[in-house]
Amino acid sequence: MTEKEFIEKIQQHSGIIHKILFLYVDDPEDSRDLKQEIQLQAWKAKDRFRGDSQFSTWLYRVALNTVLTFKRKKQIPTSEILETDFAKEHPKENSEQTDILLRAIKSLNDIDKTIITLHLEDYDNPEIAEITGLSKNNVGVKLHRIKDQLKKKINDRPNG
Repeated sequence: MTEKEFIEKIQQHSGIIHKILFLYVDDPEDSRDLKQEIQLQAWKAKDRFRGDSQFSTWLYRVALNTVLTFKRKKQIPTSEILETDFAKEHPKENSEQTDILLRAIKSLNDIDKTIITLHLEDYDNPEIAEITGLSKNNVGVKLHRIKDQLKKKINDRPNG
């Protein structure tokens, strides 16, 4: 893959990076730094992309691993702040239901957050299994439990 092709693919799939940063990073400065770090790690690993999976699946894995490694080093709690600039950056996605769902997802543990986000991005269970390293059956079971957990969080919220 040439440098130009790589840059085009990164730009084409920049939403993946943004969503991971939104879900896992609360500090805007850390988010900016991590965006660059994800792109750097993807560039360093581009020769290992064999095309066995979609580029988006590969990029999701690189981005997720980069963010989780950063968090382990810094020991940042994932759900410490729920307020972000997501609504300002994505006004068309700023509906009350979207906000409620995003807050509920953000409160999940890291693996559950990853699974449901991939599911909402239309990845199928085998692709989610590949990205997370879980078995397809485990992904299916976890996905069912996560959906139940989200329904409970949304229905049990005040004024809900």
